[in-house]
Amino acid sequence: MITQTAEYALRAAADLATHHGRPRTSQQMARATHVPPDYLSKVMKELVRAGIVRSQRGVNGGFSLLRDPDDLPVYDVINAVNPIQRIRECPLGLRAHARGNLCPLHRLLDDAMEKIEAAFKGVTLGQLARQAKQHGKNGDPLSRPLSLTVDRAMRAAS
Repeated sequence: MITQTAEYALRAAADLATHHGRPRTSQQMARATHVPPDYLSKVMKELVRAGIVRSQRGVNGGFSLLRDPDDLPVYDVINAVNPIQRIRECPLGLRAHARGNLCPLHRLLDDAMEKIEAAFKGVTLGQLARQAKQHGKNGDPLSRPLSLTVDRAMRAAS
């Protein structure tokens, strides 16, 4: 459903949300999320570039969220590292058609993407972090796939 990069970005951002207000080093985040350090570095650069995360150098430095986790939709984190794309050409190869007059397959796929986007927009990073923490009481919450919260959001969007 989402790329590995997007999932790693969500893990990292959820880790920052659980420690909101306190900078986290990349080493702390890599250990907590089980994201390979080199990959995490790439993801964090993209989140900084997108204005979701701040990078602070120095003794008390690290990464922190620029926005309140309860005001930051999961959608924004995903789009920062791997923008969600809508289908631009007819999957059946029919001549270009307007959004209001899509072929049946294109309409089905476009409607599905709309529901996915709504689900990601309907869950904040704060909600995700709290649910991951609750879900992970028997282990490390941020090292698991993040499907639980999104599954609930998809059902709500239907």
